[in-house]
Amino acid sequence: MHDLTITIGGDLPVRRLGFGAMQLTGPQIWAPPADRPGAVAVARRAVELGVTFIDTADSYALGANEELLAEALHPYPENLLIATKAGQSRPSASEWVPLGRPEYLRQQAELSLRRLRVERIDLYQLHRIDPKVPAADQFGALKGLQDEGKVRHIGLSEVSVAEIEAAREVVDIVSVQNLYNLESRQHEDVLDYCEREGIAFIPWIPIASGKLTRPGGPVARVAEEAGATAAQVSIAWLLQRSPAMLPIPGTSSIAHLEENLASADLELTDDQFQFLSKIAAP
Repeated sequence: MHDLTITIGGDLPVRRLGFGAMQLTGPQIWAPPADRPGAVAVARRAVELGVTFIDTADSYALGANEELLAEALHPYPENLLIATKAGQSRPSASEWVPLGRPEYLRQQAELSLRRLRVERIDLYQLHRIDPKVPAADQFGALKGLQDEGKVRHIGLSEVSVAEIEAAREVVDIVSVQNLYNLESRQHEDVLDYCEREGIAFIPWIPIASGKLTRPGGPVARVAEEAGATAAQVSIAWLLQRSPAMLPIPGTSSIAHLEENLASADLELTDDQFQFLSKIAAP
C-alpha cells in the first residue's frame, strides 16, 4: 500500500490526500455559497474522514472561502494544516491577474490571518509570480512575513524548476502547487525536482477529465477492472506516481468528497499503473 503521509517543511506531517476548498464558495468573485450549511458540512466531513491538509486562497470569493473554513472548523484540530495563498487579483469574474507587490502580499497575509482566525499561517503560498515585480522582491516579502512569525512555511504555485531555485536563494520553499494530472503532465520535471529535494508537490485539478476518462477510454477501462471510478483511478495514479504528491481534489458534494477520499484505499497494479503512465505520457 502506498505511504499516505508526507511531512511539510520537516515538521508538519499531513495525510497525502487533502481537500481543495475553492468549490465550497465557487469560482465567482464574491457571492455567498448557494448552500452555506451544505458547504460547512462538506468541510467538516472532510476532517471527519481524516483530511489533515486543506488548501484555500485569499482570492477564492475575495476571502469568503477562508471565512467559511473558519466558520466550519475553528477551533482547528491540532493536526489540521490549512494552507492559503496570495498573489492573484480578481478584477472580474473571468480574470485572474498576478499581483505581487510586497505591500500587497503583506496586506493579504494580514487579512488571511484575520479571516482564518489564526496567529500564524502554517503554509503561505505565492499564488503566481507577478512578472511586473522583481521576483526577489516577492520572495523577500514572504521571507519577511516568516521572520516576523506570521508565516511558518512558504510555497509557490505554477512555477518552473528555475523559479523554484531562484526563490530558494531567498527563502526556504517547502511546497509547489502546479497544474498536474493524468492528462496535464507538462510539469514532470518540476515534480521530479520536488521529489529529489523533499518538497511537497500539490497538483491542482488532480482529476483528469478529458478524452482519457471518457466512457470506453483507457482510464474508464482501468476503473472497470479495479471496481472503481475514473476519478478514483486518476487520484490513485497520482498517489503512486510520487511520494512527494499531495493531491487536493475539491468538491461541494459530500458524496463526491467520500468518493474522492476513498481513492486512498485503491492501489493500482503495476501493469495498470504503467499502462496509464505510458498512454498519458507528455
